[in-house]
Amino acid sequence: MFKVGSIFIPVTDLEKAETWYETTLKAKVIDRWEDGIGLYLTYGSTQIALIKVETIQPSEFNTFGDQMNGYFNFAVQDIHVAYEHFKNLNVKLSNIEDFGGMQCFDFFDLDGNPFSVVNEMVGSPFHSESVERAQRES
Repeated sequence: MFKVGSIFIPVTDLEKAETWYETTLKAKVIDRWEDGIGLYLTYGSTQIALIKVETIQPSEFNTFGDQMNGYFNFAVQDIHVAYEHFKNLNVKLSNIEDFGGMQCFDFFDLDGNPFSVVNEMVGSPFHSESVERAQRES
């Protein structure tokens, strides 16, 4: 019944952000309005809305101590291919980390908004095949 429709991302410069998201994530423009741009990714149905703000806004939260966590992530089939893609575009990146069943890294847009990229290992309860199986069974 429910699925994620759109993710809203605060940006200070819509034109530069549009170019960055088109180049970096291969996003395509759906529509523009006075203070925003709607985009879709070539894979999946979740849309991205870039929303114009005057100052940089927090887009992550604190979990433990100084550990920060983003509100969503991007799932990929091959984390090393994704990492090289961003690296070749000179995008600011963290190192790939392995959490036993999941590998991940963070990248940052022009406003410093952090995004995690994850690759769940086959057999993990969070792997897309496990989730799809659970959805069919419920």
